[in-house]
Amino acid sequence: MFHKSALYQEFLAEREEILRHKWIESEKTGHDIGFEKALLDWIVKHRAGWRALRQQKPPGSRAA
Repeated sequence: MFHKSALYQEFLAEREEILRHKWIESEKTGHDIGFEKALLDWIVKHRAGWRALRQQKPPGSRAA
């Protein structure tokens, strides 16, 4: 049911970006930075730009 909702799909896409950011930053530091640190860092540095780009794309092309 809710798995098909646009809001849930946006949540999943955002979570995927955060996990990607966590991996990249962990690789840079040489150790796992943890989800919370990655989340906060991504929100501060990347969320606004990521959302702006997502809003520019047509709804059918919203894969990561």
